[in-house]
Amino acid sequence: MSWDCGLRYMFSVSPVLQPGSICILHDKEDLSRLEMVQRLAKDGCRFLQSHSKGPERTSEPQSDEGVHVCLRERGHDVLVLQRMSSEQPALSASARGGGREEARNRRYMVVSGTPEKILEHLLNDLTLDDDQGITQGKESDTLLDDFLLTYPVFMSTSDLCQALLGHYCTKRYRGKEDRKEALERKQKVLHLVSQWVALCKDFLREDEHVKLFMKTLCRYVLDDLYEHPALEKDMRELQRAYQLHRRHAVDEYSPQRKSKALFHQLSLKENGLQSRGTQRETKEVLCHVYITMDSYLSMRAHAGVVAQELLQAVAERMDVPQGELVLVAVTYPGGRLLLQPQDRVFADSLRPVGRLHVCRKDLGEVLNPFTDNSELQQRTARMLSLNTWDVAVALTNFDWTIFDSMHEQELVYFTFNRHASSSHTVALELLLQRCNEVQLWVMTEVLLCPTLCKRVQLIKKFIKIAAHCKAQRNLNCFFAIILGLNTAAVSRLSQTWEKIPGKFKKLFSELETITDPSLNHKAYRDSFKKMKAPKIPFLPLLLKDITFIHEGNKTFHDNLVNFEKLHMIADTVRLIRQCQKDHMGNGITQKSSSEVRAYTDYLHIIDNQQTLFELSHRLEPRA
Repeated sequence: MSWDCGLRYMFSVSPVLQPGSICILHDKEDLSRLEMVQRLAKDGCRFLQSHSKGPERTSEPQSDEGVHVCLRERGHDVLVLQRMSSEQPALSASARGGGREEARNRRYMVVSGTPEKILEHLLNDLTLDDDQGITQGKESDTLLDDFLLTYPVFMSTSDLCQALLGHYCTKRYRGKEDRKEALERKQKVLHLVSQWVALCKDFLREDEHVKLFMKTLCRYVLDDLYEHPALEKDMRELQRAYQLHRRHAVDEYSPQRKSKALFHQLSLKENGLQSRGTQRETKEVLCHVYITMDSYLSMRAHAGVVAQELLQAVAERMDVPQGELVLVAVTYPGGRLLLQPQDRVFADSLRPVGRLHVCRKDLGEVLNPFTDNSELQQRTARMLSLNTWDVAVALTNFDWTIFDSMHEQELVYFTFNRHASSSHTVALELLLQRCNEVQLWVMTEVLLCPTLCKRVQLIKKFIKIAAHCKAQRNLNCFFAIILGLNTAAVSRLSQTWEKIPGKFKKLFSELETITDPSLNHKAYRDSFKKMKAPKIPFLPLLLKDITFIHEGNKTFHDNLVNFEKLHMIADTVRLIRQCQKDHMGNGITQKSSSEVRAYTDYLHIIDNQQTLFELSHRLEPRA
């Protein structure tokens, strides 16, 4: 394939080159073809060929992988692409648009560029088939997905909306643009918007810029329907994606109607674009209610929960009459706010009004972990009475509810921390918090068990629960349990571990091997790769991988977005999507016991390491 069609492809994916713009081609091929140079010279472009001082080129064929194509404007690089190797099927001479088809087979991967040029390349990389539908190859699909997942790193949603409107409305080519080219340009923009909305719908619903953008774009499309009836299909797809609807069908469109009237025909479904406050009512949070200064109950509650509901849940869990309890919010050191029964616990930011404490009405603690009382005996007896498989199912269902609602972009927002608000990372933070709480829960249960024989039974039970979590493909909870048993406060209980039967020690050793961090967690990665979806990964390790990519590579090179880095990050976060559904689109669905759920949904946790060590030394004093 000659550079002729490759160059024509390049200029089809680039904006108008003003006279004097420079395009540098770092290639070893001959650029002396007069016809090509003359054609490009008419567009005001000139070529600079990089001459190597090395030895003469041999007659052996050179691979064009790794060849970079650099577009410059006003003396500055604005887009750098890398040629990718791909199979090039034979094309018949009579094929329509033969040059374009030939150019399409020569794919380019974005290395770096300005946000605007990357978007322009992305739009032009989309191709239309004979039926005016979008046809994408694997490279185009990946580029589009990479861009939509990572664009918050280098441009705001408002900037993206403005850029898309500009591409839809403005002619991109210098000179006259024919009707077919205009239609293709508009269809590509609409396709990209539909893909964007489908991928990031939950985030975009609360963005005022997106609401205005969608209404404006739909108004423009309605204005174009008379000249381009083929846009009707794209318009319907966009409406379905964003849950937009018109009071009149598209078929009733009349070109004589004023654009202002058409603008008022657009409305948003009430159930599609709810206000932030209304959506907030349906969100769930993990609520910490301290019953001592060092321990709390972790409870799943809706964001609009009131004090009376929490008091009732705590009273049932701790087997204490509700009338004896009050809920206090510690707002600052030494300051206490007594919450009335109907007072809301969470502010609009989904943050509690203070550190929540449940106390007796005389402001005494409900439970002292250093006091041997009947409550400790009842805790152990209740835990030992639960079926290990049912406990694993309840833990997995809890995690799955959160994981299934998590979006890949949450990892991007979490890593780059572009927003002070946590509204973009709610599910991710909940799952990380849950992983930490399960680990502390395992430690709490073992260290609050006063007798040796029951402590042995409890550890055996947790080993079995961990094995069941692995069997249910919940690696997040599996890691939490194993790490909890491996903490110093629990592992130092030598008398307890000596009583563990050999087969349980062997099982624990096998499970421990999967958590071995050596060789970059190779054991875990190999084991997880073999598991079929749906499955829940160990999220802290996934975040570690993304952070490693982020900190090891610059986000910008010479004021250009380092898109190679963003591709690596997008490729990593796509694991979330792959884990959430199997090939049939099914998630994890298991029936759990209501009795077990009542226990696992309200975990009693001691989060003070010093307290945990004191409990450990109380059980088995240092020799």
